[in-house]
Amino acid sequence: MTVRQLSLPELVDACAQLGVPGVGLWREPVRAYGVEAAAKLVRDAGLAVTTLCRGGFLTATGADERARSLDDNRTAVDEAAALGTDTLVLVSGGLPAGSRDLHGARERIADALAELGPYAAERGVRLAVEPLHPMFAADRCVVSTLAQALDLAERFPADQVGVTVDTYHLWWDDTAPARIARAGAGGRIHTFQVADWVTPLPEGVLNGRGQLGDGAVDLREWRGHVEAAGYRGPIEVELFNEGLWTRDGREVLAETVARFAAHVL
Repeated sequence: MTVRQLSLPELVDACAQLGVPGVGLWREPVRAYGVEAAAKLVRDAGLAVTTLCRGGFLTATGADERARSLDDNRTAVDEAAALGTDTLVLVSGGLPAGSRDLHGARERIADALAELGPYAAERGVRLAVEPLHPMFAADRCVVSTLAQALDLAERFPADQVGVTVDTYHLWWDDTAPARIARAGAGGRIHTFQVADWVTPLPEGVLNGRGQLGDGAVDLREWRGHVEAAGYRGPIEVELFNEGLWTRDGREVLAETVARFAAHVL
């Protein structure tokens, strides 16, 4: 999504040329290209699929809507397995229309994880619950802190359910380093994503992730937190940014690689 203006073949070619060893893919462009074709494209280029994003939206109250959500998540698990990644990122879902029941919404997420976790594990895929910044709690994700994500994940085996650590969503939380240590001790850090926080926030907020080094987040310090917790997996850059999407995608990718070296490594 950092360079969504590139087609999948263009993305794979640019990553290979820049020495980027892996790519986190999103379901929509993968499905448009074809899951098996995308898997072959990435594999033939010598790249790894680090994660698939996203499953989730598990807070519905109606039986039919809930059944559709579970079916879609099983499909997402199957797609992740076909792509060769062991991690499906979950954005859990916001409050149903007219509801103010945060606790009930989180419990419905737990109920869904109880069904999806074993299904995913049978296919070699882990579910990574991603806490989103609290400003998204109403409409996108009632899981707002790493503590809340862990409270859900720890009900299940670590090879079934863990968490996503994303600097954009968690940088403000001074309890997060301790929760990262807790997650690491339990083997539950399934992916680590970096983006910067810039102000003023753009209209719509969702597409306001800053290029690495442009904002308020000490990205190298966050890398230190996850590594101290034992994480040795890929570090993904995930930038939703309208300005970056209007530029040449290969130029943006090269810039991101340079910023990663300067501000994360």
